[in-house]
Amino acid sequence: MANKQIFNEIKAKHFKILEQYVPVVARVHGKHHPEFLDVLKLFNAMAVKIKEAGREIPALGEEFEKLRDITDSYTVPGDVCESYEAVYNMLSELDQAYQA
Repeated sequence: MANKQIFNEIKAKHFKILEQYVPVVARVHGKHHPEFLDVLKLFNAMAVKIKEAGREIPALGEEFEKLRDITDSYTVPGDVCESYEAVYNMLSELDQAYQA
């Protein structure tokens, strides 16, 4: 299970930005990258768990496992914008903090 302090630091650093970027990236890239629509669904489910957990660490193992599978371990496609890349990088960092 994640180190609470590290996870909460990374969550504080990235979560609000992810809440803004993920829906926009899904809208812009979803047609050409339908896997990102799955990322959006998983992120939304994670967001609910994170908000309900407060300062505690929610059970996100299954969601991160699915994200790694869907994104090929957060591999950024070559034809996307910087925001798409930023989302994958932030999700990857959050995943690593959760696994720590």
